[in-house]
Amino acid sequence: MHPHPPVALITGAARRLGAATARHLHAQGYAIALHCHTSRAEADALAAELETARTGSVQVLQADLAQFDRLPELVAVAVGRFGRLDALVNNASAFFETPFGTTTPAQWDALLATNLRAPYFLAQAAAPHLRATRGAIVNLSDIHAREPRAGLGVYAITKGALDAMTRVLAVELAPGVRVNGVAPGAILWPEHAADPGLQAQLLARTPLGRTGEPDDIAAAVHYLIAGATYSTGTTLTVDGGRLA
Repeated sequence: MHPHPPVALITGAARRLGAATARHLHAQGYAIALHCHTSRAEADALAAELETARTGSVQVLQADLAQFDRLPELVAVAVGRFGRLDALVNNASAFFETPFGTTTPAQWDALLATNLRAPYFLAQAAAPHLRATRGAIVNLSDIHAREPRAGLGVYAITKGALDAMTRVLAVELAPGVRVNGVAPGAILWPEHAADPGLQAQLLARTPLGRTGEPDDIAAAVHYLIAGATYSTGTTLTVDGGRLA
């Protein structure tokens, strides 16, 4: 094994798209700082699975991203463990409905803390380490930022602002660190909110006629980290053509 494999810090990496991204990058030779919040059991199980393939290649970090002090700490602990940082994947996301007319400041603050504030301050803490490796940041957005759905307004606003942050950080961190985003379409339906009628309607408007796979997103993240050497400040839509 390479003495210093590249290192990726992935937030919300215990389940769903985060776990798919962790598996994909690990298979490409990355060491993984695997962040979770409430899904510690799943994070430990995923880490054990990946450690079986390569001992000493995964570290589990548990933190509530809404707690500001934990953000620089996550970066420091990951760099302390692996000695470097090559990629920050801001994947963790809070998702719940905020019907307009009844939205509360607490709901607004909760969504912005995880979906917007945490990625910004993680990037700020990671930037010196990423400059040293000419690394990259990838922010997980959502096509809801450009195609909002009633009831999910504040969530969509956070993702629209995250797209703006991708452009802002690309300028701030150029030329040493590239910053891009991935906007998934229908990849995994939200848990507890799988409305079959809505799913059929969305698929009818998806030219490729199927939902995507989590690995479609993971592969896009890997491309933006390792392959897209002349791309920064852009958000790649992976939605089966739905926005078209």
